[in-house]
Amino acid sequence: MNKGRVTVVDIARAAGVSKSTVSLVLQASPLVNEATRAKVNAVIRELGYVYNRGAANLRQKSASSRIIGIIVNDLTNSFFAELAVGMDMVMQSAGYVQFLSNSAESVDRQREVVASMREHGIAGLILSPARGTEAGDLKPLAASGIPVVAVVRNVVGAKVSTLFSDNYAGAKDAVRHLVSLGHTRIAFLGGFANTTVFTERVEGWRDALSEAGLAAPDRLVIATTASRAGGVAAIERALLLPEAPTAALCFNDAAAFGVCDGLRAAGKEPGRDFAVVGFDDVIEAETAVPALTTVSVDPQGMGRRAAQLLLKQINAGRVEPETIVSSVRLVVRQSCGAGQTDRTRRIST
Repeated sequence: MNKGRVTVVDIARAAGVSKSTVSLVLQASPLVNEATRAKVNAVIRELGYVYNRGAANLRQKSASSRIIGIIVNDLTNSFFAELAVGMDMVMQSAGYVQFLSNSAESVDRQREVVASMREHGIAGLILSPARGTEAGDLKPLAASGIPVVAVVRNVVGAKVSTLFSDNYAGAKDAVRHLVSLGHTRIAFLGGFANTTVFTERVEGWRDALSEAGLAAPDRLVIATTASRAGGVAAIERALLLPEAPTAALCFNDAAAFGVCDGLRAAGKEPGRDFAVVGFDDVIEAETAVPALTTVSVDPQGMGRRAAQLLLKQINAGRVEPETIVSSVRLVVRQSCGAGQTDRTRRIST
């Protein structure tokens, strides 16, 4: 069966129910019992049916839809909360309502949310892809004509607009700074290994060490969850190495905060006994103790740019994918130990 031509009649026939029952299920009517509802929904998923309300909007390219879908991969991370705030600033002023959802790093959950948003006739979608998202996952969106902006993570081969930060350059600058402070054993801590962001940041870490004539052994790259708990786990493992590092570039600020927690648990003070650098520059970075040295990607600014890019496509009435790499900058604070006059002597002993 051609999924692009699936009708309510097809759903009814496959589920063994009447057309009116299928319509009631689509309308979330309480008149349908749960067993029947589950059976009909299973057939809908199997046939890839998109509710006519959304399909009609897509076919007519309706300008009346004022709904924008936003899906992030980890709303528990304050970075993504700030990202969403930036999007809201632009979309609200443009008269759009946003549907915000958290995929929680689940590709299956992401597919379900995308299908639901399409059903409600979204005018466009901003997506921070879940870990493991492939180009094929975004192909139906690209084919449908819905404007899509993938933000933070680059999905190679996906024919959608993409906005992400210069992860490679940011990591390289951070490591160069740590080298300038006299560090020779610098770890990379935290983050999921199977993401483009992780790969780009590790490449920057590795190339900066190579540029300085320093070793970049794989054992100094410790992948964990990109969270505070992940940072604690990563530093615990790093401190057990035969030649433990004296500094670390962390995958993100959340992991960096965890690294600081783990250092204190081990009797070491961040910024004094061990240099810590994060990545993102979330709001808490400036007020943390010690204040966190980090690579600033300006999450709110990134959110605003993603929203502006999406609106550009919606207003143009056509989808022309663009790729934008936003610049980053190193913000030096206390957690890296910069400014301590006896720093070089202590780390080289």
